[in-house]
Amino acid sequence: ALLLGVLTAIFVAMGGFVGGERGLAIAFVVALVTNALAYWKSDSMVLRMQGAVEVDRQSGGQYFEIVEQLSARAGIPMPRVCVMQSPLPNAFATGRNPDHAAICASTGLLDLLSPQEVAGVIGHELSHVKNRDTLTMTIAATIGGAISMLANWLQISAIFGNRTGRSRMATFAAMLIAPLAATIIQMSISRSREYQADRLGAMLCGNPAWLASALAKINDAMRRNPPVAAGAMTRAVAHLFIISPLTGRGLDNWFASHPSTENRIAELAKLAAEMGVAFDLESSQRQQDATRVQTTERPAAVRPRGTWS
Repeated sequence: ALLLGVLTAIFVAMGGFVGGERGLAIAFVVALVTNALAYWKSDSMVLRMQGAVEVDRQSGGQYFEIVEQLSARAGIPMPRVCVMQSPLPNAFATGRNPDHAAICASTGLLDLLSPQEVAGVIGHELSHVKNRDTLTMTIAATIGGAISMLANWLQISAIFGNRTGRSRMATFAAMLIAPLAATIIQMSISRSREYQADRLGAMLCGNPAWLASALAKINDAMRRNPPVAAGAMTRAVAHLFIISPLTGRGLDNWFASHPSTENRIAELAKLAAEMGVAFDLESSQRQQDATRVQTTERPAAVRPRGTWS
């Protein structure tokens, strides 16, 4: 709420620089309409972009059952369950609210992880659905988009407008600083939601070590092949994934949409201590390596094995 309030304050300040109610209203309405369309159609747009295929109980097998059981634990409606054909291990949630949500995992993730680790990932994604993070990020994107449009307006005003030297310098400063600040705040909102989804997701699946192990494996796969990872996903949807597909490295810097994996695992270790659950990541990974959630070449034919509960 604080970060969204700061974004709103930046937007109001930018409106003061632009001047004139008409320009302010036009910029805001265009940004609002653009982001509203993305919000209402986000699930179908993102799923289509990733080539995702919806699966049912028969074709989805244990993957479908994991989503079903964890949805019941979370107290939310059963989302659409989808699979995208990609060797890169990743997953995301989309949809404007719990009644219109979809969970999607890649075949690479289902091949790599054990059923317990998949449960940790699904718990994380269902937490995004339960917490309505899509709504939060849409509001942030709406305000951020309006700020960017006002910055473009200021650029035109600074070049062609009749302004004094001091006024022109102030305009250029606002034009550069405001969008930068808005981007930093948007990324901060995204990172804070990832930490919260990790926490709730680990509680849903029942063992923080399962999610920590999954994060470590996904991050390791991204480190080994970052160019392929960067080319396989678009920047437009990078913030949706459990780990950013744009890079396998990175710290909790201002411009990162995700916290560093090391920091996320450290927070999960703290949660395990709170829950009184053993947290030995290496031992957990050795145990999880004994089973896999298998896939065939067709995304709609997911045939898992093993148990997770």
